[in-house]
Amino acid sequence: MAAIDSIYHYYLSTYANSAVSRYDSHKKSELRDIYNRMVKSNKDSPLYRIKNLHETAAYAIDIKESARRIKNVIASLSDNKEGIESAFAKKVATSSDESVVQATYIGTGEHTDPVDDFEIEVRQLALPQVNQGNYLEDNGKGIPIGNYAFDLNTASASYEFQFSVNEGESNLDILQKLGRLVKNADIGLKAEIVRDPQGQRSALRLESVRTGKREDGAPLFEIVAEGTTNSFEAMQILGIHNIKQPSRNASYLLNGEAMTSTSNSITVGQSLALHLKKTNREGESETIGYKPSVDAVADNLQELVDSYNSIIKIATNDAGARQQGNKLLSDMQSVTENYRDELEAIGLRTLENGEITVDRELLADAVTSENAKENFSVLNAFKDALNERATMASINPMNYVNKILVAYKNPGRNFATPYITSIYSGMMMDRYC
Repeated sequence: MAAIDSIYHYYLSTYANSAVSRYDSHKKSELRDIYNRMVKSNKDSPLYRIKNLHETAAYAIDIKESARRIKNVIASLSDNKEGIESAFAKKVATSSDESVVQATYIGTGEHTDPVDDFEIEVRQLALPQVNQGNYLEDNGKGIPIGNYAFDLNTASASYEFQFSVNEGESNLDILQKLGRLVKNADIGLKAEIVRDPQGQRSALRLESVRTGKREDGAPLFEIVAEGTTNSFEAMQILGIHNIKQPSRNASYLLNGEAMTSTSNSITVGQSLALHLKKTNREGESETIGYKPSVDAVADNLQELVDSYNSIIKIATNDAGARQQGNKLLSDMQSVTENYRDELEAIGLRTLENGEITVDRELLADAVTSENAKENFSVLNAFKDALNERATMASINPMNYVNKILVAYKNPGRNFATPYITSIYSGMMMDRYC
């Protein structure tokens, strides 16, 4: 029986909400190159069995995702095939108070950005719609045994939900059943059980993923009992049709001009993404601008260092320490070992555990000194070597896991098997492989 479901569940629960950058998009030629390297890895690899499947699968996925992050950061530092010195031209957005408004630069940096520094005053955050049912005694049996149904209407569709109450089921059992029913439907609603302050009663809380008001002013979602007396009475007991918090738009002043948004994430021009997190006091505002170029270089290099440190953490955690003599750690550390002295001279110091710290003052001196060209050359060499290691780890994460060799392939007479390619890429694994 395949163990794919649990592996995909790990991937979805751990990485599905990760931000997707424009560097996750590739040309056909790039995808073809990746595929060819995967096939070659498969073709040249011996036949083996995998030990401790679930841990191995999770470890392989961690490696691939960490390698992807490294490659995306490196790609952002090498736009237009330029070296890391192009980070001087890559702007970093700044907010006078990140706890109120978070600013992110999303432009390409290819041209002078038309957006100057500006003021923003957050008057109101966008909110989702929240329906909360009545509090019911956990062990009570308020809804009679039977079959029930209700409709859930949104702006784009209408959904029918059916549920049954069986003998012996308590109010809490029914609420949990309904919560699973709504969540599993995946229609843009969150469902959770909330308890009263005394902790003896529970209610079902439904919240829309979407924020902001509809153009027609109607609720984001509406719950209506099916046209039977039993369903209507059950709805009155549950109370999930009651709107506790209507949705609303965000409102803010941009350089004094009043604006609204259905979301707390807005874009200014084509280069600045703002996330509204808190409201300002009346009359107060935040200044959005850009950091000086030296600070931008330090911030961009810190991203590269953080991505490197993330794969070192994977290599040194409990699962990593049990894998293949910790080959992943030695491979990644070999990159820094080759440039240790040069990197430390410009502010990138390697710690005993293999991670890197950044001395921003020393780095600033290095990239603005007379020897800046040579120092950037060191950073470019380190970046390129790290990119190659990350590519190898992404193509064949199974190179770093414990496995039992069964047989070597006949040199020069082997061929690629397309299904095994997926296994060697850490994306599909079977407990009998």
